[in-house]
Amino acid sequence: MCKPGQHVLITLRKMIASGELAAGERVAEIPTAERLGVSRMPVRMAFRTLEQEGLLVKTTARGYTVRQVGLDEIAGAVEVRGVLEGLAARQAAERGIDAETRATLLECLQTGDRLFEKGSVDEEDLEVYHDLNMRFHKAIIRASGNPAIAEALSRNDHLPFASVSSLVVDRHDMGREFRRFNFAHMQHHAVVDALLNGQGARAEALMREHANATLRYADLFGPPLAGSTGMRVIHKEIPEG
Repeated sequence: MCKPGQHVLITLRKMIASGELAAGERVAEIPTAERLGVSRMPVRMAFRTLEQEGLLVKTTARGYTVRQVGLDEIAGAVEVRGVLEGLAARQAAERGIDAETRATLLECLQTGDRLFEKGSVDEEDLEVYHDLNMRFHKAIIRASGNPAIAEALSRNDHLPFASVSSLVVDRHDMGREFRRFNFAHMQHHAVVDALLNGQGARAEALMREHANATLRYADLFGPPLAGSTGMRVIHKEIPEG
């Protein structure tokens, strides 16, 4: 997705998660584009992605309704992703990490190190982190040598906030965002250490924690999620993956 499209997607996802776009509310391309000060194309692309993520329900040719999402549904999807990615990490460690995968993982760590070494992040940094995070997770899934894991994750990604790509960012508190993403990055370092040392059980446990940290540390994430009680903004990798 292009940079404007990614920006609109993150903004709309945050609006849904915070309740600014309430469950059951109808949204359409033109008024949404005017509200965000963008053209219709990035809004159209974002709507399609949010529909795939289970956050919008298509009602007309260009109109959608915000889907009500509860804590139990999100928690279940996150737990399933953690189990699947944990299995991928264990199998990858047991099979051994080849040179190409090793290079990809280390490059992701180095890129993240450069992002966080200055002690703060901006929106452009978080876009870079989003991309490296996707590469990191995909590399581990490929390294498992088990295509059934990728297939199962693909199905699970259609549930709300279940995908690693479901980025939610609070632009009003970038200090908190730095802490979340930096925590996730430190988890990446631990996972890579386990993978490169062939520690299957440890790699599995770390990846499961990496996913479930999004729920366990929800008090770091922001305002209540629409349609839930006491639920807070969640990002599939914050602080995770």
